[in-house]
Amino acid sequence: MSTTNQNSLLRFTTAGSVDDGKSTLIGRLLYDSRSIFQDQLEAVENSSRKKGLENADLSLLTDGLRAEREQGITIDVAYRYFATPRRKFIIADTPGHLQYTRNMVTGASTADLAIILIDARHGLVEQTHRHSFIASLLGIKHLVVCVNKMDLVDFNEDQYQTITSAFRNFSSRLDIPDIKFIPISALFGDNVVEASANMPWYEGGTLLSHLEEVHVGSDRNLQDCRFPIQYVIRPQTDEARDFRGYAGRIASGVFKVGDEMVALPSGMQSRVKEIFVGADAVECAFPPQSVTITMENDIDLSRGDMLVRENNQPRSLQEIDAQLCWMGDERLNLGVRYVVRHGTTEVKSMIREVLYKVDINTLHRNEDDKQIGMNDIARVRLRTASPLLADDYRRNRTTGSFILIDPGTNLTVAAGFIS
Repeated sequence: MSTTNQNSLLRFTTAGSVDDGKSTLIGRLLYDSRSIFQDQLEAVENSSRKKGLENADLSLLTDGLRAEREQGITIDVAYRYFATPRRKFIIADTPGHLQYTRNMVTGASTADLAIILIDARHGLVEQTHRHSFIASLLGIKHLVVCVNKMDLVDFNEDQYQTITSAFRNFSSRLDIPDIKFIPISALFGDNVVEASANMPWYEGGTLLSHLEEVHVGSDRNLQDCRFPIQYVIRPQTDEARDFRGYAGRIASGVFKVGDEMVALPSGMQSRVKEIFVGADAVECAFPPQSVTITMENDIDLSRGDMLVRENNQPRSLQEIDAQLCWMGDERLNLGVRYVVRHGTTEVKSMIREVLYKVDINTLHRNEDDKQIGMNDIARVRLRTASPLLADDYRRNRTTGSFILIDPGTNLTVAAGFIS
């Protein structure tokens, strides 16, 4: 199986404190890589002139909400798409304000790589710690630390080295194996797409060249076969009277025609008869493809069930230890029943205990303060009404994660990571 197609797409997120230049950086990437239309550029230039600016404010390319443009900040998660001859990219521009940290979790949840921006004048701040920890918590294996606004410190190498040294010391407590540092000026484009003549002391590549070259194909779990059933297809037409297909998105592993599979939770066994990607029959499929699978035997499968290998199965859990990033406006309440949405399954649950809250600045466990409010990160123990087919999040980001829903409001109140 070739992973060339998978490697051609990179999903990345940007994060940092307010006014660190995230939107300007993305605007610069889009502008210098010639990935914007003429009418988009003209609209940005018109908006910039109304603000009294001489040059185009490239941050307006991503700050799509009127409130964002008026305040000059990012509020919602803005997704942008662009491509170079070497790769396609999906960008999630996430907010920097503390009260929008939950939006950062949303934007980073599917990312292969995270860009953390640091203002060269201010160095590491609380949001630097918070966003880096969330990137680690979400299992992002590649981090690019862009020390931005180097033009405002006269492209001083000592200032850059001081910041990178401080981040290395902090990140030693994170679980991120690949960290790259790049000094940039997003406003003027230094080391973003083109190499900077203002920093001859920096011998590394540009941000875009790193994004084009970073290898993420090996990050995907191709060993543990996990296929959560989302929908059972029964056309009931004359042409396909007996067709029974199981549709869903492959969470991990490689599925081939003829593979012996086990259906959970029933434990019934059968072989893969056919695999369809859309209307096309294929011999094998892999994550994150959406496919329809038919089985040789007529076994009973429904939404929430899972196809796995007999000698490699997820755990069946009702007592779950997990890290929670709390997103709700109301505080976590141990007496409230929440709905757990795990893959294609929904079950009722109750949080039995808060084990500790994480201090974002030090990453230490705070076992004294167990009041969990918006944007807090905590370790909890919860119990579900029926078992979940789950893996450790570090091994499988799909089967190891869930969200909590308040059944009264139907709002998502937390994102959870099973450990």
